[in-house]
Amino acid sequence: MKTKHLKLQSYKNKYISLLCAFCMVSVSLWGCSLPFDQNALTIRDTIIAFDTVVTITLYGTDDTDILQEAMDLCRDYDKLFSRTIPESDVYRINHANGQAVTVSPETILLIKESLFYSELTKGAVDITIAPVRDLWDFSSQSTGETVPALPDDTALSQALAHVNYQCIQYDESAGTVTLTDPEAQIDLGFIAKGYIADALKEYLIFRGITSATIDLGGNILTIGTKPDGTPFQIGIKKPFENGTPMDVLSITDQSVVTSGIYERCFQIDDVIYHHILDPETGYPVSNELLSVTIISDSSMEGDALSTTCLLLGLSKAQELISSLDGVEAVFITKDYEIIDTRL
Repeated sequence: MKTKHLKLQSYKNKYISLLCAFCMVSVSLWGCSLPFDQNALTIRDTIIAFDTVVTITLYGTDDTDILQEAMDLCRDYDKLFSRTIPESDVYRINHANGQAVTVSPETILLIKESLFYSELTKGAVDITIAPVRDLWDFSSQSTGETVPALPDDTALSQALAHVNYQCIQYDESAGTVTLTDPEAQIDLGFIAKGYIADALKEYLIFRGITSATIDLGGNILTIGTKPDGTPFQIGIKKPFENGTPMDVLSITDQSVVTSGIYERCFQIDDVIYHHILDPETGYPVSNELLSVTIISDSSMEGDALSTTCLLLGLSKAQELISSLDGVEAVFITKDYEIIDTRL
């Protein structure tokens, strides 16, 4: 039986209520690195949110208010899902010492979706991996700011004892989330950017935008086509290299999300350690895959599936993708072989 796609809930009323409170942000009229109609109106803005670079580009409009509002929605969601902002839902859940926490419908939706993938993969995906992730410093070690080092074995073992998605309980009617293990913590990073991209697209369409790209740190979601009516061209990076992409996808009104072991990593004694962690061992997952790119209508689904497939490995990932309607994948193996489920 094909797995049913879950429909994103509409929060248009929330968006409308925010319009009166937005502050101005700077925008500029940029050309694009890909060939576009040079006479077409183009506005773009870039901010830092969700610990990544967010760029939204709108075509066929010079209404900077719409772009400003979309960027402020990003900031709003950052405050909702961040692990480090004390007022966020995720922070409050993680620091509630096992008590029920009242949260937004969006947070419960993301937790439900996350648990769906945990059940689907028998725990290969687990958002309570957060205590283990905190022991790894991929951000500064991957950039050379600090000397690469592995987590202490004792600390890792203690953190792993609190990785168990089954300790997450939620009550939709009451709007609460509880971690029955007071030392457990959640991290929605594997799914939140996709959800936010979908919400931004829904908002922009609601505001009349018919051509746009939403880029949340490599999570690419398109609205319609390029101004000249042709598809957007989205490149798939060659792992560990900059320059010519390994493949280029022609995309119309869809999402492209890539997860790879080259994104945040460091090397010790010829071994590459990356940020896709195995909930069973606490160490980076090791299989034949370097990256997984998901093409789908929903960026939330693409975001979750790209990480899920990378954790599962090639064979199980292919089996999963084949069971889904309207979802395709491009796998790049350690031998730099491209396996495209669309072919």
